[in-house]
Order: sequence, then C-alpha cells, then structure tokens
Amino acid sequence: MKKILAPSILAGDHACLRDSLLLADQDGREWIHLDVMDGHFVPNLSFGPQTVADLREHSSMFFDVHLMLDNPQDYIDSFVLAGADLISIHVEPEYDVAEALSKIKSLGKKCGIVLNPDTPAEEASPFLDQVDLVLCMTVNPGFGGQGFIEGVLYKVRDLADRRAESGASFLLEVDGGVGFDQVDDCVRAGVDVLVAGTAYFGADSQTRARFASSVENRGEQELSS
Repeated sequence: MKKILAPSILAGDHACLRDSLLLADQDGREWIHLDVMDGHFVPNLSFGPQTVADLREHSSMFFDVHLMLDNPQDYIDSFVLAGADLISIHVEPEYDVAEALSKIKSLGKKCGIVLNPDTPAEEASPFLDQVDLVLCMTVNPGFGGQGFIEGVLYKVRDLADRRAESGASFLLEVDGGVGFDQVDDCVRAGVDVLVAGTAYFGADSQTRARFASSVENRGEQELSS
C-alpha cells in the first residue's frame, strides 16, 4: 500500500496559510492535514470552516480534516460544505460517535476516528467497520513541536493486526512529533499516512524532498517485500 506524507498546515505560516498550502501542493504532496481546535477539548484554538473553504479555492489536494472538538457532530455540515474530503473525529468526548460517522458518510465524505495517546485501541473497535481511517495521536493534542510518543506504535500494531484479521481496509495514520527519524518505525508498525508539521514546514526544500522520498520509498519497499 502506498504511504502518504501529509503536511500539517497547523505548522505553516498563519499570516498566510495559502502560501503554506501551495508550498505543499507544489512539492507534490497529495494530502494536507488540517487540525481544527476549539479551545475546550484541547487547550488551543486554530481555525474554522471558513478558513478551510478559503484554502479549498486554491488547491485540489486531499483535505484531511481533524476535528479536535467537544461536539464535532454539530460542525460536520459546515466542514463538508467547506471542502473537506475526510473528516476525523475523536472517541473521547461524550456524543454519538457512530451517528456522527454515519452522517459524514451520508454526505459523501470519508470518515475517520481518532485516539489520543492514552486511549486504548479497544475504544476504536465499535467503529472499525464504519471508518476509512484511524488516527493515533503520537503527542497530546493541542500544540505543535512536541516529541513523538513511541509507545503509541504498540497501539498502531494492534490496530494493524485487527485490520488484517478482519480484512478491513481502513488506513492507519499518526500525527504528532513525526519526522524523518520516525518513518521506518511507523511504516513497520503498519502506518499508511504520516502527518508532519514542524518537520515539514520548518525545513528547506531539499530536506522536505528527502523526507517525502523516505516515506514513499518505504511504501514501495513494503509493496515489493
């Protein structure tokens, strides 16, 4: 399966997010990751559906929208209209997760479930037959620049095993502290999509190209092995 490097625009230049989007697009990235924070579920604010809609006008990249919200079910329509291609929601808040996932699918978009670092893989089990993606946070969500929590890869392996046993086809994604040094371990654990923020937007063009190549080459190696 092809591996994907998805730059996280949260680490881009917030004075001109369009330029950060276009940089990733021109680099040849196919996905862009957009973290939406409400200041309640996580201790930070980012942006809302209008920003996503404004960015959508400038790119046909795959918009991977991650809702870090206490009540994500109330914003699904807005982010679908804004141009999200995939909407991921957390299991930790109290709401009808299955119903929210069904709504995303009913509106013609892909859906994902998200687990914080301390949330066990079992919390995703009821939804694995509904989702297109499972995102395992490898930092505590809210702020960029944190260190990668290696222990989360045990959870990724567990989910990869469940996927293989059931014949499911959902993608596995990690987000937080991902850089060049984490690529091999992530891919070996079963990760398909690697979200990178500071390690991508804080690098020069040659380093970004090497980073992307390391992800794509590992994917090709997995296919040929």
